[in-house]
Amino acid sequence: MRSPDGWRATRNGACTRPGVTWQRIRIRFTTSMFLANRLPVAVRTAPFPLLVASGVLEPEDADRLRADFPRYGEAGFFPWKEADCGVAINALVAELTAPAVADLLGDRLGVERLSQYPPLVTLCRSLNSRHGSVHTDSQSKIVTALLYLNAAWPHGSAGSLRFLAQSTDIASQVVPEVPPLYGNFVAFRRTGNSFHGHLPFQGERLAVQVAWLADAEAHARKTRRGNTSRTFKKLLGGLDRWWKRRDA
Repeated sequence: MRSPDGWRATRNGACTRPGVTWQRIRIRFTTSMFLANRLPVAVRTAPFPLLVASGVLEPEDADRLRADFPRYGEAGFFPWKEADCGVAINALVAELTAPAVADLLGDRLGVERLSQYPPLVTLCRSLNSRHGSVHTDSQSKIVTALLYLNAAWPHGSAGSLRFLAQSTDIASQVVPEVPPLYGNFVAFRRTGNSFHGHLPFQGERLAVQVAWLADAEAHARKTRRGNTSRTFKKLLGGLDRWWKRRDA
């Protein structure tokens, strides 16, 4: 299976894109960073399939993962690019998008052979206060997973992920809110009522998101949109910095 931007899954389980082969990255690490055996067997099924876990990353990998995280100058989620990241993040992406992990999550969430769907990886270094509004995810998403990397979270509920019973009530939590702390992990199946969001937060919030999409066309479309958004934000940021220097 190949998308227009080059994603494909091979028969032997490797996942490749132009210029990067997951298996080549993985051999630099002798043990897995993502501890899939710590994912819960029993998951919440109502109001939508959902699992929440903590401690799914090795503690000794924390510093190198944060050091290798891309240093975006703009807020929001942007499509993963190998060149933006260090070795540790690229290896973690390889693990999270492995067919075995996809099928494990699919089994928990009631999606048969989730690995048949192309995974889109997006990374977020920071948010602004406009992010976090309650939504369900687009219909092209089958399953979404989020893995957090912050060393500490002194901000309380601000920026902590909430899964909700109602779209109009940020307090209608179906599970305790999830702070974006290192090793916290969530995955859920997209449904018409898979409401989630968070209270406004502005600042650093390190997250890796994997969304398994309905088809290669959706993967290509969302990748293009994400890259365009990043380019536009770079342009606006540059103009804003130029204007501030001009007025200084």
